[in-house]
Amino acid sequence: MNHAAVLAHYDRAMREGARPDGPDARIERAGDVVRQVASAQGWNGVLWSALDAVGADAAIAEQIEYFTRLGREFEWKVYGHDLPTDLGQRLGAAGFTPEPQETLVIAEVASLTLDAEPPAGIRILPVTDAAGVDLMAEAHEKAFGTDSTRLRHRMLARLAAAPDTIVAMVAVAGHEPVSSARMELVPGTPFAGLWGGGTVEAWRGRGIYRALVAHRARVAADRGYRYLQVDASADSRPILERLGFTALSTTTPYVYVP
Repeated sequence: MNHAAVLAHYDRAMREGARPDGPDARIERAGDVVRQVASAQGWNGVLWSALDAVGADAAIAEQIEYFTRLGREFEWKVYGHDLPTDLGQRLGAAGFTPEPQETLVIAEVASLTLDAEPPAGIRILPVTDAAGVDLMAEAHEKAFGTDSTRLRHRMLARLAAAPDTIVAMVAVAGHEPVSSARMELVPGTPFAGLWGGGTVEAWRGRGIYRALVAHRARVAADRGYRYLQVDASADSRPILERLGFTALSTTTPYVYVP
């Protein structure tokens, strides 16, 4: 895999040429900034920018004014290769709060190890309806300790409006949801994104996360996607690299609350 070429392709297809991630969202280009605007329950933020040191502060101020006028909290996703090189510092000075840095890892589906199976006693179930979304949200809340209201809203909207663009699953032990994950498919691009993958603490270290990655990778291969992309946490990055993913950049969410 040509790392520089794949990263450039990812920027063009998934950031600069982004598609809305739900039926209540739209993509807008404002000068050298590409942003998604959604309902209060959706994801609002800046996906891509082509700024320089001269115009960066003005562009940041414009986005703050725009989303504040809408009454929306929003996120500016800053990648390690974005310009200007001090973009994150400028966002911090403008009132944004950085969240933990993650690593952008990408793999060619054909090169991945896909034979991982769930451990004994665990079943992987597809999420295709409201009952499945409830199980997924329950696992998410237990794994991450965060409210899943937005996740539930976005999953239900996506399943209703564009079910072919989302593959979601929940791992259960008996009737208890212990892990969940999803894959977002972007028609017209070679990329599919892996999201979620949180496992309840008592079930960590048994191979559930690895099995969910392999399961989604098999689906991506069947549907003709060439690359899988993950914004990997420090915990998941080593697992993904052992499966065949390569780190291409970093990504840090900067959040602005009006």
